[in-house]
Amino acid sequence: MTYPQLPEPEEVASHFVKALANPEILEEPYRRWQIRNVFPESMCTGLLTLPIAPPVVTIDTKGARDTFNNQRIFFTPKMRELFPAMSVLSDALQRPEVARQFKQTCGVEGEGGFLRMEYIQDLDGMWLEPHRDIKEKLFSMVIYLCTGPFAKDWGTDIYDHDMKWCGRGTAEFNSAVIFIAGPHSWHGFEPRPIYGVRRLMEINYVSNTWRDKDQLAFPDRPLSFS
Repeated sequence: MTYPQLPEPEEVASHFVKALANPEILEEPYRRWQIRNVFPESMCTGLLTLPIAPPVVTIDTKGARDTFNNQRIFFTPKMRELFPAMSVLSDALQRPEVARQFKQTCGVEGEGGFLRMEYIQDLDGMWLEPHRDIKEKLFSMVIYLCTGPFAKDWGTDIYDHDMKWCGRGTAEFNSAVIFIAGPHSWHGFEPRPIYGVRRLMEINYVSNTWRDKDQLAFPDRPLSFS
């Protein structure tokens, strides 16, 4: 028996497109789209049961993920070959109807870009300094897969134009927040206890000038609307 039973990519894409078509839009301090019920339950189960241990980071991260790039988990062709859940989800989010919905909902011109997906499992001690994403990320989407009694406190911290903390997003299970990098799109993760594992995913479309091709799900297949 194969466990878990995974949905087909077409089902995942259809479910995701419906969620993306009905976002809650937050305008302050910068525009963000919040969506719920992002994936089918069976897809969430497939992600939660990935047999990948959380990285134990022993260095001073300086509040940045790129200080431990060698321990990060991206949905690369090799990982997609090893783990069916990664293959199903990347096939789903590569589909043209998903790219078209991102354009319709968020104004993202994804055609010709590339899909970048990271599976994140933060342990206690992890934090992120306030930062803005680089312009090569055409959008950023954080999908929360956090479970347990403390997970509600593990949302992304939001800062205003002066980098002053002004709020914290929800980390509701199977919800997501989307934003487009800009001069004021400050966000991070303030130091606080993580009891258990803070699981989430970051999904990006990146431009064709993205240098780290080894992070891409389909490095030889640009996104298409058709």
